Amino acid sequence: MERVGYELEFEDTFGGDTLDTDRWVAHYLPQWSSRERSAARYEVGGGCLRLLIERDQQPWCPELDGDIRVSSLQTGVFAGPVGSAIGQHRFHLSAVVREPQQNVRLYTPRYGLVEMRAKAVADPLNMVALWLIGYEDEPDRSAEICVCEIFGRDVGRTHAAVGMGVHPFDDHRIVDDFSREVIPIDAREFHVYAAEWTRERVSFFVDDEHVKTVDQSPPYPMQLMLGIYEFPADQAGPAEYPKEFTVDYVRGHRRFE
Repeated sequence: MERVGYELEFEDTFGGDTLDTDRWVAHYLPQWSSRERSAARYEVGGGCLRLLIERDQQPWCPELDGDIRVSSLQTGVFAGPVGSAIGQHRFHLSAVVREPQQNVRLYTPRYGLVEMRAKAVADPLNMVALWLIGYEDEPDRSAEICVCEIFGRDVGRTHAAVGMGVHPFDDHRIVDDFSREVIPIDAREFHVYAAEWTRERVSFFVDDEHVKTVDQSPPYPMQLMLGIYEFPADQAGPAEYPKEFTVDYVRGHRRFE
């Protein structure tokens, strides 16, 4: 992957001991749940972010998303008035805005190169991901670019299945094009996952090696979503907590004009 022609416009190397709230909102789609239930659990230190799922953590939106637990950061929030169905990534037909939100745009690029260096989680109950969603100030600006999505069940010592591609949601200009690509890496170690988003296409990379290109492109501002998810087990059993998604850095680049 060539970075020639790009300039850095967003970077978090997690160099301090607190989260930079000028870059991140530490909640997951709070409009559909609550600020309390959607709050991320995390630690910052040693040059890394650790997004956590802890033993006592409650499901983020149990009425609509069951027992799924999430710790996620995002770089924007857009929602309509309480009781409305206006808001980003309306994942369920019954979802309505439950609490008033302050709409913010901390980082909402239109095209560019987004990359992350991180360790995935091997636990089969967990999934980690970096993805972009439309800021959705207009309803059809709702597509998703999935830079990487890694389920713990797909992580082995010599390979991992890495999900990448685009989803349309309510953007009828986009056709679903998503796949899980088997990459010869141990995803429990640090690797770089990236997407180059241009006017014509989105190309996906792992450790700077090209993996896939989608010949489609959402033509509107999008925000970053960075998180770890835990799905309910079929049966209760011993588990070690916390579950940790360790991120070394996240960067966003734009093309020189």
